[in-house]
Amino acid sequence: MEKHTMLGQNTLRYFSLFILTLQTTLTVLAMRYSRKQTEGGKDLYIATTLVLVSELIKFMFCLILLLIQKSGSIEQLLKALGSEVIFKPSETAKLAIPSSLYTIQNNLILLALSSLDAATFQVTYQLKILTTAFFSVLLLRKDIKAFQWLALIVLMSGVILVQFSSDGKQKEANIVPSNPHKHLIGMLAVVASSLSSGFAGVYYEKLLKESAQPSVIIRNIQLGIFSIIFGTAGVVINDWDKVSQRGFFDGYTSVVWLVIMLQAMGGLVVAAVIKYADNILKGFATSVSIILSCLCSYVVLHDLNLDLTFVLGTGLVILATFMYGIQSHNTPFIGSNSSNNLIVDKDENEDISRASYTKVNNDRTYQKLSSTI
Repeated sequence: MEKHTMLGQNTLRYFSLFILTLQTTLTVLAMRYSRKQTEGGKDLYIATTLVLVSELIKFMFCLILLLIQKSGSIEQLLKALGSEVIFKPSETAKLAIPSSLYTIQNNLILLALSSLDAATFQVTYQLKILTTAFFSVLLLRKDIKAFQWLALIVLMSGVILVQFSSDGKQKEANIVPSNPHKHLIGMLAVVASSLSSGFAGVYYEKLLKESAQPSVIIRNIQLGIFSIIFGTAGVVINDWDKVSQRGFFDGYTSVVWLVIMLQAMGGLVVAAVIKYADNILKGFATSVSIILSCLCSYVVLHDLNLDLTFVLGTGLVILATFMYGIQSHNTPFIGSNSSNNLIVDKDENEDISRASYTKVNNDRTYQKLSSTI
């Protein structure tokens, strides 16, 4: 009996990691493909509208989860929203900072993938490990071990090598792009989104640990309210003229809707990995995802030229991911008395309570799944 139980758990672990790898890879590749200019020169979809639609679907999904928790009672749902969200404005307002940062982060990711190939983006975006570690020390007074600092140095070295590779390939090929600063814009967008991801995630964790609000679903709904507000503001301020002329859903294709659904539903995948996997296996999934992104960028999208410098830099980033995860391998997991655990109602299902807006970085900081990237 015990053998069958262990076999079942291992099957769930590896299946959840397979799904995470697939979801992460598909999200990056689909977003990159959706941001590539079409051959006919047709206008791309308006990026800020995608961010807003994703937030709306996430918010609706959270409401459905809360309705399930309340046994399908609309009355109980409205009562919970009134007592925990509407009539606790000070508690709800605390989510304004992380939600604004997540909205900015989502827009920056789309900007980055408009300028960089999927592989370069995904390798460079691992800088979020570094920024999360930095803000964890600064805000949560976490103790980062010497081996983890070494891993972060290896990570930085790998990212730098990848950038040298990208610059070198353009010079060797004598490429004169229509926008000579395109690569720089993409890189700045990745760095800014990594900073946003790190700070918002740590701030959100700090809020969860210090808050009296026991329901993660309610917190996600509070977060979603501001995300929709800031997403709407982004559309109105940046792209209202385009929306007025072209329409809100102009340029939307099946790939764009795939990106939206991957963004909206990715939290469930991460919730499963949080429950069944550990940092080493999660690092393995990240590594496989990076390799698959490189291969697809090279073979399918044809926007990546592999060279020794890029391969070496990517290898160092993958190595750093494993090194950082190994140090955290003995960290207590969900359900233990770890101080980093999310606080969840007894009635809440473990999987759905962490869904839609939460994710875990390699340092076990929980944050909203803004992009499963």
